[in-house]
Amino acid sequence: MAAPVQTGDVAPRPLPSAPQRALAQLRRTVDTAPGRLRTAGILLTVLVLAFGTLAAWQVIGRARAADQVVSHSQPLSQNAAEIYRSLADADATAASAFLLAGDAPQSVRDRYRADLDTAARLLTESAARTGSSDAQQWVTALNRQLPQYAGLVETAGADNRQGLPLGGAYLRYASAQLQESMLPAAQRLAAAEAGRLDGDYAAAGSFPWAALVLGGLALAALVRCQQLLFRRTNRVFNPGLLGATAAVLAAVLWLAAGSLSVHSDLTDSRQRGALPLRTLDQARIEALQSHTAENLDLVARGASDTYTERWAAITGSLAGPPPADGSAGGSSAGDGSTRAGGGTLGRARTAAPGEADAALVRAQSLFTTWEARHRAAAKSNEQGDYEAALRTTVGTGGDSAEGAFTALDQQLAQAATAERTAFERSAKGTDGVLYSVAAGAAFLAVLAAAGVVRGLGRRLAEYR
Repeated sequence: MAAPVQTGDVAPRPLPSAPQRALAQLRRTVDTAPGRLRTAGILLTVLVLAFGTLAAWQVIGRARAADQVVSHSQPLSQNAAEIYRSLADADATAASAFLLAGDAPQSVRDRYRADLDTAARLLTESAARTGSSDAQQWVTALNRQLPQYAGLVETAGADNRQGLPLGGAYLRYASAQLQESMLPAAQRLAAAEAGRLDGDYAAAGSFPWAALVLGGLALAALVRCQQLLFRRTNRVFNPGLLGATAAVLAAVLWLAAGSLSVHSDLTDSRQRGALPLRTLDQARIEALQSHTAENLDLVARGASDTYTERWAAITGSLAGPPPADGSAGGSSAGDGSTRAGGGTLGRARTAAPGEADAALVRAQSLFTTWEARHRAAAKSNEQGDYEAALRTTVGTGGDSAEGAFTALDQQLAQAATAERTAFERSAKGTDGVLYSVAAGAAFLAVLAAAGVVRGLGRRLAEYR
């Protein structure tokens, strides 16, 4: 009798889990021709829609930055520069009114009040619109000090009208507060807003490289898909995929062309408007500070060389230092044409657009006239003829240093208007162009996705 066969215990094979079964089914589906077509359709659709979405997102971000440049950061930057200029002009005008005392024309008093009103109004606007904590800090400091400065000037004027010598001390103290505290705060405010403007320019002018790269990948994938279809079906054209390829190519070209056009306009607005205006604002401020030093030197009545030294330092920055030999271009020291050239005025003219050039040429000529009259007044003062120095400096006639400075300031203001116009002409509307670019790219991407679905859908229909 045969022995029974011993069999070992064999563990039953575990049944696959639901995820494993689903994965196996997916593999079997993808491995078929229809499965591969569906997979290609999904991937291509996702790719072209991702390209459209990324292009729209990047370009809309640039459009918002371009709108900030035109409607927010450039106006705030210019307001900050105008606050500085108004304060400096108020200081110079207050000194002129003090020297003229009861003979000061109403126009001088009106100009001083207008400067304070302008500074107060622009500080209020800046406080309401700026989003920078640093800018808010400087605006708060200036708002606090502006009434104090105005009060000191009023006290100086009242003492001066009564013939009290203390008026000059009050005026010099008020000017020192403005020069040493208020103007530095205004300068920091202007620097903060200028930095914000530069940041918005950088954001608005950035190129959508990521979207363009993704668009290039979408184009390559579409071309590759058509090549594979041609090899397997011997059909040269797939109208849907061909249309999708054309739509993506059009979107890439539209995106690149629109971005380049806007970049060119923004660069032009910055090079011909924003940056020249920044240099010109500095020239206007230095002219005002020189005028203040000139007037306060007469207020001091020879008690200090501080204002003479300040005039020399600031005008050296404004128009270039005097040449070592005391002449320039063959002119003698006596006619005031003693500058070596350059300075902020020279840089402002070099950077200015053509529309502002004529005004800046006249401004340079007027500075020469102003300096000549300043030298004549200084000579009279050194010889003890204070009244002659006073007439030559702040006299109401057209042959005074005050008249030359006023004409110079008017030419600088005219140049500033031309540069603001150049900025607006180039920068205005760039945000609208970018929004159109974003909408066009998104629409073409959706059109391309529809082409993919149609093109591969017709191939899938052949397997039914």
